Amino acid sequence: MLNLNDLFVFVQVVNHGGVAAAGRALGIPKSTLSKRLSELEKAIGVRLIQRTSRNFTVTEIGRDFHRHAAAMLIEAEAAEDVIKGRLAEPSGTVRITASLPIAQFHLAPLLPRLAASYPKVRVVLDVSDRLVDIVQEGFDIAIRNHFGPLPDTDLVQRRIDYDPAWLVASPGYIAERGVPSRPEQANGLDGLMASSSDRAWTLHNDEGAAADVTPSPRYVANETVSLLEAAKAGLGVACLASSFCAALIGSGVLVRILPGWTARGVTTTLLMPHRRGQLPSVRVVADHLIRELSQRTSRAGLPDPGSGL
Repeated sequence: MLNLNDLFVFVQVVNHGGVAAAGRALGIPKSTLSKRLSELEKAIGVRLIQRTSRNFTVTEIGRDFHRHAAAMLIEAEAAEDVIKGRLAEPSGTVRITASLPIAQFHLAPLLPRLAASYPKVRVVLDVSDRLVDIVQEGFDIAIRNHFGPLPDTDLVQRRIDYDPAWLVASPGYIAERGVPSRPEQANGLDGLMASSSDRAWTLHNDEGAAADVTPSPRYVANETVSLLEAAKAGLGVACLASSFCAALIGSGVLVRILPGWTARGVTTTLLMPHRRGQLPSVRVVADHLIRELSQRTSRAGLPDPGSGL
């Protein structure tokens, strides 16, 4: 690959009709320009300019080379202008990956407003419940829900939200089985479990105490809406993200059991490849998502805590 700076020197020397004239115009010593020309001719293996102390003549191949070199410089300037334009105003494509629940409940109403605010930004949302390799698959942003900490990688991680889980049941179920006032009193209640391997829910209170509730598994579903419907139907007790069921508790459809205790919740994190070299469009979209999603006070639903994202 030829040195673009050497091409610039050659084009300027030809355009000004000599090394001395080009040196005066560019403010570069004549000796420096002569050296760069010699390096260029050595790199390509042909004589571009016949020059002596009195004569300056561009060779036939030098004229052809000049035409292409000048075009390359124009294209390089155009490429630089594209970057400058994007730095001035966010533009271009931003690719986002998220799970189906996140997309349905949160991004679906949010992204159209974002796109309207930045008309030169093209948002591409890929919805998938599989674990996506952000870098290898060319995504700019990923939004994931998870229980424990994410692996330590080179990705930028921005925590958006944490949503604790509550134990909930229908009013009819509570009327039939009674209201437990302590965690141990909830042992043996019918459990609506997110996994067949789940045996207990670990709860914590504001004082830092921990307690395990061991239900009797009655129903298993690894999808939140299914567990919610089972709880509403009076099948037993479910452990659901608080924002997912808060409105239903407020309306009386569900009852929170052991209101002083919470179970392990769901953390929502935004991930990006390293910020170095990122275009403003990616930063704008990421900052918008973080601001909007972290300010949620009431949500229609929350991504499935058992989805493994």
